[in-house]
Amino acid sequence: MRKIQRLGAAGVMAALTVTLAACGGSATPASSAPPSSAAAAPSPSMSAPMAPAATGVTTNDDVFGPACDQLPQGDAPGSLNNMGPQPVASAASTNPLLTTLVTAVGKVPGLADTLNQQKAITVYAPYNGAFDAVQKSVGTAAFNKLLADPQQLGALLSYHVVPERLDAEGLVEAGKTTQLAGGQVTVGGTADAPTLTSGNGTKAAVLCGNIPTSNATVFVIDKVLMPAS
Repeated sequence: MRKIQRLGAAGVMAALTVTLAACGGSATPASSAPPSSAAAAPSPSMSAPMAPAATGVTTNDDVFGPACDQLPQGDAPGSLNNMGPQPVASAASTNPLLTTLVTAVGKVPGLADTLNQQKAITVYAPYNGAFDAVQKSVGTAAFNKLLADPQQLGALLSYHVVPERLDAEGLVEAGKTTQLAGGQVTVGGTADAPTLTSGNGTKAAVLCGNIPTSNATVFVIDKVLMPAS
């Protein structure tokens, strides 16, 4: 492994958009992940499996980023060896950097199963600290209101999914990705250190990228991405 580096009730959406636009820079994740608590309609756009893509499949040797050494090693749950053979939602459930994301996915009924059934996707996966920053900025009440709305939460989460499987080199070459929820994410930087800029201007860095799962290539990122308001 080489180491380099339309949502919510109106009030919630406005608060999150302003907050995330203001949170532009890179964060260094803590080694411990926040505890998860789970559970409750997948976005309509994610109702059917997609056709496989011919490119974008990675191996453990392609994984890069400053937070990759925080993953368990060997064959332990959450390790690259353990995640690789599993579909993406199952693989994420064992990743210590993604416990809050897994909790959010669990609150949208059927979403985990739908993600697992896709044939070839790219997932921008905000690490635990990205959600912590949003909760701190907008307040617990607004954050919990979002988590309690499966339709709006599903739309936010599907904005982090690309209906095509791409590795870091493919992302940078493309320059933009069109998201499952609609809207686009702009890709900059280099294949060794890509950046992602969402519709509302939030810029995310990749903490651990090119993570292979059986049906997706995953990029752990340091911000929650939001579409243009």
